[in-house]
Amino acid sequence: MDLETVMSELEALGKERLKKMYMSNGAHEPLFGVATGEMKPLFRKIKINQPLADQLYATGNYDAMYFAGIIADPNGMTVDDYNRWMDSAYFYMVSDFVVAVTLSEAIIGQEVSDAWIHSGEELRMSAGWNCYCWMLGNRPDSAFDEAKIANLLELAQSTIHDAPIRAKYAMNNFICTVAVSYTPLHEMAVRTAQAVGLVDVNRDKKKGGPLNAVERIRKSIDKGELGFKRKHVRC
Repeated sequence: MDLETVMSELEALGKERLKKMYMSNGAHEPLFGVATGEMKPLFRKIKINQPLADQLYATGNYDAMYFAGIIADPNGMTVDDYNRWMDSAYFYMVSDFVVAVTLSEAIIGQEVSDAWIHSGEELRMSAGWNCYCWMLGNRPDSAFDEAKIANLLELAQSTIHDAPIRAKYAMNNFICTVAVSYTPLHEMAVRTAQAVGLVDVNRDKKKGGPLNAVERIRKSIDKGELGFKRKHVRC
């Protein structure tokens, strides 16, 4: 299946309601408004296809970029490839749910995430922290160096309140994910959440208040989610 055919199929799946919702979250034209679940039958036809994924991503069409992440070969992409994708990730739904998700299944996931976390660039920071969340929630605890994760918790605690907005969300998510999914540092993550306290993200009051990692962790534990690992990251 070639680029033109895939774009036509994605366009046919578009819904105006979803298009408006995506745009309210930061997406801009071109986009069709395709529900992610609607992409699964198309993925079953194409499967993994990195050359086509690169073509789709390069269109700048949000739905095509999202689908590119679904059919991408995570280990078929180099550090330069991931940086190229990040260069075109113009809002968080691409950086965090396309690029970071794809990277989370790559052998170089931690290496690239480390660089992005320390980049000082909002969306790269967001993608790096979120990639760790995806990895911690999927890979066995033994895949991570405990001292390294502890250092990241300390970094989050010391910098979260002065970080860019999307990085704040991602760092808060990281603290919660370590507490729930990385059991060796559960207690440290809980203490980190308590030390951080509420995180102001300047939300519209109608949409909710500040981020509260302590409360989120408590709810996850109450649901019996301690030690949670998902079988797959990508859909």
